[in-house]
Amino acid sequence: MSIDISQFFQVFFDEAEELLAEKERLLLGVDVENPDPEDLNAIFRTAHSIKGGASTFGLTDMTEVTHVLESLLDRIRKGEMALTSEHVDAFLAAKDILKMQLDGHRNGAAVDQDAVANVRMMLQELSEGAGTPPAHSSTPSFIASGMEAAEHHQGGAHRYRIELPQVPQRDINALAAELGLLGRISVMPLPEDRTALTLTTNEPLDNIIAICSFVLNPDDLKIFEAPALTPEQEAKEKAERDRIENEQGYGFFDPVAPDTAKADADKSDEERGYGFFQPIEQIRAQAAQAAAPAAAPTPEEAEASKAAAEAAHEKKAAAKAAAGNAAHGAGAESSSIRVSVEKVDQLINLVGELVITQAMIEQRSGSLDPMEHERLLSSVSQLTRNTRDLQEAVMSIRMMPMDFVFSRFPRMVRDLAHKLGKKIDFITNGAATELDKGLIERIVDPLTHLVRNSIDHGIEMPEVRRAAGKSEAGRLFLSAGHQGGNIIIEVSDDGGGLNRERILAKAQQNGLPVSDSMSDEDVWQLIFAPGFSTAEVVTDVSGRGVGMDVVKRNIAQMGGTVDIRSAKGFGTTITISLPLTLAILDGMSIRCGEEIYILPLGFVVESLQPVKDDIKEISGKGRVIKVRGEYLPLIPLYQMFDITPRFTDPSEGIIVILESDGRKAGLFVDELVGQQQVVVKNLESNYRKVTGISGATILGDGGVSLILDVSAVMRSSRQLSDEVIYS
Repeated sequence: MSIDISQFFQVFFDEAEELLAEKERLLLGVDVENPDPEDLNAIFRTAHSIKGGASTFGLTDMTEVTHVLESLLDRIRKGEMALTSEHVDAFLAAKDILKMQLDGHRNGAAVDQDAVANVRMMLQELSEGAGTPPAHSSTPSFIASGMEAAEHHQGGAHRYRIELPQVPQRDINALAAELGLLGRISVMPLPEDRTALTLTTNEPLDNIIAICSFVLNPDDLKIFEAPALTPEQEAKEKAERDRIENEQGYGFFDPVAPDTAKADADKSDEERGYGFFQPIEQIRAQAAQAAAPAAAPTPEEAEASKAAAEAAHEKKAAAKAAAGNAAHGAGAESSSIRVSVEKVDQLINLVGELVITQAMIEQRSGSLDPMEHERLLSSVSQLTRNTRDLQEAVMSIRMMPMDFVFSRFPRMVRDLAHKLGKKIDFITNGAATELDKGLIERIVDPLTHLVRNSIDHGIEMPEVRRAAGKSEAGRLFLSAGHQGGNIIIEVSDDGGGLNRERILAKAQQNGLPVSDSMSDEDVWQLIFAPGFSTAEVVTDVSGRGVGMDVVKRNIAQMGGTVDIRSAKGFGTTITISLPLTLAILDGMSIRCGEEIYILPLGFVVESLQPVKDDIKEISGKGRVIKVRGEYLPLIPLYQMFDITPRFTDPSEGIIVILESDGRKAGLFVDELVGQQQVVVKNLESNYRKVTGISGATILGDGGVSLILDVSAVMRSSRQLSDEVIYS
């Protein structure tokens, strides 16, 4: 029997990706001129954690990069070298390389080995360069790590005895490993399953307390300053440490006696811990042998320990407050679990089926006598309420914060601004606003294009901004917030704004129907036309006229809208409105012949029954309907799907006025059935793609109803040309 360690790979991949994202966030926010030591330590910890995980799983390529990266970071955080923008660029490049290697192991993606070698060489050269200590730092945060620290343990070195309460062994190992970066560490078991750590270091006490606070509550710690070792004790301890390191323990684990090692060789894999871990019986036996009462301190030592403990108490109180956020984060992590998207989707699908079943029960019970079946109808009402609450709770599982999207842009803005020679302050707001996971994944590309456009076309060069009386650095805002049942996302800049005259000239050149009397809102919408661009120079950033039309089309497919506001010289704001989820839809049920269809309510403007005089026939073009002085194309739904209708005369049926992409049309149906919330089912995966249909749902009577794709219906219908309708 053996442990399949591959089952833990996915956990490492997820955690490594989170660590890389955190590292990039810290690097983009670090003050190069006066870096916060805590930021430097946090950046170092991300590299150290990735290196440890990669080493555990045998991912040597990632280990090699993080090792060089860790060495350079260690020199900077110890104050041996001043942080420069060149370092930040190198660290960001290393992050990209690690992400590429991670994707290679995770998804089998290609890895550019030349790029890996170049980054490793760059980090190595920076690490081996002559460092200049930063002027603002008089002492480093950390003196040394591992055996390097032992060389500094002279004169001012202190020995601290750290008594721990009953904690898991993994926490003890983790704490010993972190404290081992400060100096020499030894571990001693105490009675009642407690543990004592002895640390020899030059570091101040508050650094030790701060590290311990990441694992334990500071109030649970007992820290004493132990008396210094005599030369004989020092020599004996060094000899014992060398013996352990030469065998296998490296100062952290008890050595295996020769006779025990020989006996282990005859044991099975199961008895030895499956090749990865010691059997629990062996661990307990070794702990019992090593457990011995600690030597009683002399009166002088006790007095010194008491004084040190009192001095440490105040520092522990301060460290407790500083560790509050970290402890809160740790608690939040322990109270959450990782669940695959497939399981969440399966749960949502089952709840959707439950909603459909509940609707069937409610519809069938509606015909019962309320007096005779009062208790049954009361139970159905309670089931309806509980089902709705369950549905909302389950749907919230798929909701993700917009920070998942926003976190991608600081790096892109930085790199693009540097490439274009611009200065940009990037500001985000509402990153905690939640949106359905499916929509979040689909909104990334449209937002990326809008942000790139704002940087390239919107924000001016520094000299142009100075001449206009603005600050050299342009401001780019990205915000998100809830408004009713929608989420509103805005991309805003304080640049030069849209040029109305240039847009009209370009539209006329492209053959688009324009006039000087058009409102600004209509002019701004012209930039979404295919192939439209006012850029004078085509670059690899933008200018080919490809993208804005795709942006609007993708957002429309998500049931959203795009609006533009702009003022020349003051900037541009692009507003995107999206439904919070596509899994549930507020719809209007309509009947055509024997079929019932669902119209997404967001596209419905109004419904009416026209008089014959308002219906006009245009030879060879179809019919139009006059609504308050405006002629709209008339779309007979029965013609689109080849249905035998109840009515062929629009004046006998119902006209539903729809609006999509800024244009209106009248949909001719037989009758309105009602308004309801429906669970959307994917028709393409269950059947095939059907033009004019975006999905399907199951009605309360068990029948299947198709959900109309309003944009596709308006595009594919045989309606009058824009020249006739909007002339």
